Amino acid sequence: MGLPALALSAPVLAALAWVVAPIGATAAGLTLATAAMLTMLGAAAWVAYQRTEIIVSSHGIVERGFLGRLTSTARRDIAAVIRLETYRGDSLETAHQLFAVDHDGRCILRMRGAFWDEASQALVADALDVPEVVRNEPVTTSELRRSDPDLLYWFEGRRLGG
Repeated sequence: MGLPALALSAPVLAALAWVVAPIGATAAGLTLATAAMLTMLGAAAWVAYQRTEIIVSSHGIVERGFLGRLTSTARRDIAAVIRLETYRGDSLETAHQLFAVDHDGRCILRMRGAFWDEASQALVADALDVPEVVRNEPVTTSELRRSDPDLLYWFEGRRLGG
């Protein structure tokens, strides 16, 4: 994850430094400060990504999200696991998703295929030992929004501009 970001940002920052060098030391210092800030933000994002985890036991689920927030759910509050595939954007490529839902159908845990592989999702589904619903036909986000709006994040549940 860090190497592609470095490979993309290094030429841009080098070109910026070359362009602002004739302007003076202030512009070059600003370029260096920008590069340092971007490096620190990238390092912080990488650490946050590496610390993301889901712990499943017979007692329930503990999830540490990307921003470090800990969420704990008791086993008795988990009603089912839903596994399905969603289309990625406007393509025919799909991503596996796992949703653990409560008794009202609200999403307690979401494992997106962009971050969690199918084997990890299967381990979580097996460890929870609750009824599992597997939907074999891929769906778009719009279809999922219509059929199961409580599974989506708050920003996925609304259409912008229509």
